[in-house]
Formats: sequence, structure tokens, C-alpha cells
Amino acid sequence: MKTKFDTQNAGSVPPLTAAQREHLAKVAALADETIDTVDAPELSDEVWSNGVRGRFYRPVKQQITARVDADVLDWLKSQGRGYQSRLNAILRREMLASLKQARGA
Repeated sequence: MKTKFDTQNAGSVPPLTAAQREHLAKVAALADETIDTVDAPELSDEVWSNGVRGRFYRPVKQQITARVDADVLDWLKSQGRGYQSRLNAILRREMLASLKQARGA
């Protein structure tokens, strides 16, 4: 059985031990040049240019009840299955445009 990490109950993860904290402090104190990156080489700009941000990101869905004008709902449903996903995509597009505008202002 596959186990998923439950981000909503992440507080139930046991705290770090003193030895773990000490080890992390030692690693953090290392100079970048002394860290062996043979098993994780740096990536070139060409590799990064082909990267896709958020490719595997799946936001947590939350069930709500919302009132939508009947003609809007009919229009969404008339385009086939997945009207709720289309509604979410429209709202997300508007949210991102608003955030972008707020940052640029």
C-alpha cells in the first residue's frame, strides 16, 4: 500500500532529536565549496530553460457551496464534463491576474 505524507497533520511528525539538530547545524556551517555534489551535479542553463514550474503541484481542493447564475452554470455545463474544473480554472486565472497586477502596482 502506498503511503502519502499528510500535510494537514504535519504537526504530528516527531521533533528532531538533539543529534539530528547538531548534524544539521554542522551541514549548514559548511562552505559551499566543500560540499561534494558529485551525485547531484549542477544543472546547466539549458536544462533549466526546459523546466516546468509546478508540473506536479496539486493544490488541496476544498468543497464549497456557491450560488452561480443559472445561465453561467448552463454555459459551463454545455461544454461537456468537467464544468467544476473549468469553473476552478477560470477563477484561478482571474486570481493569478489579480496577484500579478497587485505585484506590478
